[in-house]
Amino acid sequence: MTGEFPLSAFKPNQKKFKQILDPDYPLCREDVVWMLEYIKKKVADADPAIMDLSQPRLLRNFHYFAEASMSLIHRTPYSGQEADRLRGWLAEAAYGLLGEPDAQTGR
Repeated sequence: MTGEFPLSAFKPNQKKFKQILDPDYPLCREDVVWMLEYIKKKVADADPAIMDLSQPRLLRNFHYFAEASMSLIHRTPYSGQEADRLRGWLAEAAYGLLGEPDAQTGR
């Protein structure tokens, strides 16, 4: 995932964001919690990137935020396949924060 955008092009929080989503990076619980806190703060601060999203997209973000959050409750270790699924949920939950286009709609 980091191939599209070099890490040096992002602010420190965005660098961590991209690092966590990198499939070669070993995902841990603390990273997932950091990512969820980052998303929560952006939403609470009414970040303009989030506020410009459509209602269906916001609902989709919330759905994946909930999936990632529930995975912390129900699972402790992250196998390779589970880590990939969790990264997908985190990427969808954070959609709009880095200005990347939606894979389905292209927006």
